[in-house]
Amino acid sequence: MFYKTVLQSHIRVPPERLGDEVKTAITKQLKKQFEGYLSKDIGSVVDISNVINVGKGVIIPGDGAPYYDTTFEIITFKPELQEVVWGKVKDIAEFGVFLNIGPMDGMVHVSQTMDDFVSMSKEKLLQGRDSKRTLKVGDICKGRVIAVSFKDISNPKIGITMRQQGLGKPEWSHEAPKEKEKEEKEKNTDKKTEKKTEKKKK
Repeated sequence: MFYKTVLQSHIRVPPERLGDEVKTAITKQLKKQFEGYLSKDIGSVVDISNVINVGKGVIIPGDGAPYYDTTFEIITFKPELQEVVWGKVKDIAEFGVFLNIGPMDGMVHVSQTMDDFVSMSKEKLLQGRDSKRTLKVGDICKGRVIAVSFKDISNPKIGITMRQQGLGKPEWSHEAPKEKEKEEKEKNTDKKTEKKTEKKKK
């Protein structure tokens, strides 16, 4: 999920940026300092959206750069449990699918890619045995976050499932009614067969 967060910090403006307008120089420093920053508490910093307020500059003895007390707004991304996310298949391995969900990558275990027995070809194509559904690199999919771990802050682990109805590739959702119709027809056929068998017994 994306969040807007307001932070306050003393931002150092290096001497080579003193020729710039103060707010411009601070914005450049904020982007350099925070974009791509990853934290367990706030997630991944996507952008510096706004510099709200800049205080007076203070120069510390021994440092030729001024420091400005700055209030600014950042956009962050932090996946939450049970959140539904869209992503693009980045890679496929024997054990699962790597799904790019924006600032981070999630992993869909092969057993969670679809509600079917799945096999993989040499061309990295996953296919369901009964449903004939396929999944390949570049496909756009919808998944649900089922695990989030920031134990290794440099490499967060995001677990995703696509087995539930309405998840996976968009076209899979359109297949659901057809599958239900097929199941209903099979049930009706079984019932008719049972009735005929009963009549014969009588």
